[in-house]
Amino acid sequence: MHQALLLETYEEANLGSLPVDISITSASLEARSREACAAATLPAEVRVAPSSCRGLQYLPGDGLHLRLQVQAGPDAKLVSTLSESLKPQKSYVFYCQSCGDIIRKEWKFLRVLPLPSENWSALVEEWCCHPNPFVRSTLHPQKDDCFLGDTFFLLNSGNELHVPGSPLCSSETGHHTSQSGSTLKSRENTRVICKRCKTMLGETVSSETTKYYVTEVIIRPSEEGFSTISRSQFVQSMIAQCLVEFSSAKSTFRFSIKGDDGKVYILIWLLNSDTLLVESLGSSSSHSVFTLFGDTLRPDSGPVGTWNAVKVLYQPCIKSRNKDLADAWENDIGVHPLTFPSETCLELLLILGLSNTSLPSSLRCMNSFQVAFLKM
Repeated sequence: MHQALLLETYEEANLGSLPVDISITSASLEARSREACAAATLPAEVRVAPSSCRGLQYLPGDGLHLRLQVQAGPDAKLVSTLSESLKPQKSYVFYCQSCGDIIRKEWKFLRVLPLPSENWSALVEEWCCHPNPFVRSTLHPQKDDCFLGDTFFLLNSGNELHVPGSPLCSSETGHHTSQSGSTLKSRENTRVICKRCKTMLGETVSSETTKYYVTEVIIRPSEEGFSTISRSQFVQSMIAQCLVEFSSAKSTFRFSIKGDDGKVYILIWLLNSDTLLVESLGSSSSHSVFTLFGDTLRPDSGPVGTWNAVKVLYQPCIKSRNKDLADAWENDIGVHPLTFPSETCLELLLILGLSNTSLPSSLRCMNSFQVAFLKM
């Protein structure tokens, strides 16, 4: 099934002096001057309508800009969200996304339930005409339960199964006490760490409850096995889908990205969730840099890669940058906080920065925000 989209394209090419002749077919774009010629071939699943060309301009040092109506094939397969992939009475294997080590094997849930929003207790107080009956209640999964949160899921660790020959993740849950004799556990002592690669996967919430972050764990049906996906692609896909789900369900478009240390790392404003992103292997300035994460184009995409993507505005907040704006968003009920491991927040910030620098200079900023794309 085809859908109508708008394609914003630019071509990095040194075409020399004007005039520049632009040729557009349903499958390619070509810019030709007296000194040089630059061409871009579209992937097989994307076709354009040449007569729909609008806003054509060539900016020296920036590239060729135009808008076209396109016909795109079926959406690319997305990384499944937890609510879609986890079903009761089905057996799953949990893997560390970073190294592929098995965390839990042959895990079958009797119940898979969504958790209420973070402010559910405050809302109950507004709804009830009597004291909040749940004020002392905590929501912890029972045996064979899985509770789905905004960016994490909770499992009961009472019947964890060991995998022969493969060490399970370790929980550094407080075997230490502070010199002052305090019984409070530090954040570091509740981290759940992959024993193979030492990546933080989550944290222990109680003696029988473990929290895993969706950006750190891959879940597959037992019969499918593990399939490798690059770290950068997985992180941006999972976070992009979190943004899209919340914007659709709660009409929330502004997000505060927080680390597990409680600090705000990034402010994100979702602009478009239906972007089609086409990158050429030859012209993508970010491709060589993304290999630091093992990111490559899809094997079936040839020299051009096509992704569904979201377009976002963002502001970094590390080292007290944009503190006033972060404080204002913190007190704004229209902003939804999303919490991930601090290391993942830094990875996301790097991914956004690389996406931003791959754009032509005229498209990198909007008002005081920076522009970036997250691939799905």
